[in-house]
Amino acid sequence: MKVHLIKRSTIEQFVKDYTPAKRYFQFWLLIIKSADWDIPQDIVTTFNSADILGRGSERVVFNIGRNKYRMICSYYFGVTRVHLFVKWIGTHAAYDKLCKDGKQYEIDVYN
Repeated sequence: MKVHLIKRSTIEQFVKDYTPAKRYFQFWLLIIKSADWDIPQDIVTTFNSADILGRGSERVVFNIGRNKYRMICSYYFGVTRVHLFVKWIGTHAAYDKLCKDGKQYEIDVYN
């Protein structure tokens, strides 16, 4: 199924604030345009550095820009499309702090 990215504007805003990240996120968006997923494991097949979060969270963490940036998204496999919701974007260091605080399963900055 094709991917319906929700809150692309969030990514666009992030790269305005973090200009060095722009080319990495542009590449990620290019891949998403042609992605075809039927199950969560397909996300990891497309992005081998992505991690599916546990605890039934239906969330994935994308490692972007050679692991300089992280993006947490929730996913929902619908009837005709996969809906991918951007929940959080930040640097690797900010993600490590988020995990230390145990918030990676619940954070929703962009609702």
